[in-house]
Amino acid sequence: MSLPSPSPASAPASAAAPASAAAPTQAELLGFVRRAAADAELIASLPLDPEGRTWVRLAGPGGSEAWLIGWPPGTGTGWHDHADSVGAFVTAAGELRENALAARLPTDGWKTLELNDGVDRERRLTVGKGRAFGRHHVHEVLNESADRHAVSVHAYYPPLPQIRRYSRSGQTLRLEQVERPQDWQ
Repeated sequence: MSLPSPSPASAPASAAAPASAAAPTQAELLGFVRRAAADAELIASLPLDPEGRTWVRLAGPGGSEAWLIGWPPGTGTGWHDHADSVGAFVTAAGELRENALAARLPTDGWKTLELNDGVDRERRLTVGKGRAFGRHHVHEVLNESADRHAVSVHAYYPPLPQIRRYSRSGQTLRLEQVERPQDWQ
């Protein structure tokens, strides 16, 4: 399924944090996505598609990359990471599930890894719930609802240099694809 092209947009003033000379911290990114997720007008402005995810780019704090994302019922990201970017996301409508790996993975030079037992983490993220994460955080995000869209707000710093996509079978994680910004912008 191909995803729709994002439409450039700016966050309303109430959702934007003032830009600073220093790189935003994970806590600042989390604060930004929480404020944006609480902005009912911003959330209502996202066009929702019953077939595929939709998204709108937002003006993030301190030069960060930020997105408002709509998730139709039964959609998800698949396993991926955000390379050298730190990030945060919060659910603004509906409920999302995050499956994550609590393990530091090598960043380069591998195609297949055998994961240790006990590395899996699951979070249910209802409205207003979210999290910040560090570099090389491997996860998947899912809307498991059978009949309800979810909406979330995400921010990354530095702006995403790449996304690595993985497949997973049991304890085996396999690098499948590396996407660059031109692939999703």
